[in-house]
Amino acid sequence: MKQISSSLTAAAIALTVALFAHTSVAQAPAGGPPPPQHREFPAPTNLQVLPKNLTGEQLHEIMEKWEGSLGAHCNTCHAVDPKNIGPNGRPRLNFADDSKEEKLTARLMYKMTEDINVNYVSKVPNSDTPVTCGTCHRGHLGPEPYVIPPDDHDHDHPGAPQGPPPPGPKPGK
Repeated sequence: MKQISSSLTAAAIALTVALFAHTSVAQAPAGGPPPPQHREFPAPTNLQVLPKNLTGEQLHEIMEKWEGSLGAHCNTCHAVDPKNIGPNGRPRLNFADDSKEEKLTARLMYKMTEDINVNYVSKVPNSDTPVTCGTCHRGHLGPEPYVIPPDDHDHDHPGAPQGPPPPGPKPGK
C-alpha cells in the first residue's frame, strides 16, 4: 500500500511539474526578450574642438568614454537648464552652454592630448597607443600624482661607468 501511495505521490508531482512547465512555456513571449530601445541623439551644436561632422551618436560615444576616463558625469561639464524639464520632472542639461569652467577645461585638455599625439607620440617609433584622458586621469576627475616606487634603485646599470659612489649619506643610515 505504501508503495502505491508513494508512486501516486511521485506521479502527482511529475504531473504538476509538467503542467507548470507547459503553462510557463505557453505564456513566454515569442521571439525572446524585447529589442532594446533605439535612442535618438540630436545633432551636436557648438562643437569647437571636436570635428564638426560628428553625428549625435558619435558624440555621445565620445562623451561616454570621457566620462569613464574621468570618473565624471555629464553634469560635471554641462550646465542644467531649469527651463527645460524632462519627463522625469528634473531639468535637462544644456549641452551647448559654455558657462561651466569644467567644459572649457575639457576643451583645453582635448587640444593638449591631440597635440601630444600628433606632435610627439606619432614620432616615437613603434608607438601605436595614443594619449587619452584615461592615460593620466584613470577614472579620477583630478589625476592622482604618480609616485616612483622607492624599491630597486640600488642596482648596477650594465654599460654604465663604474666608480666610487657619490659623496653623501649612505643608504639605510
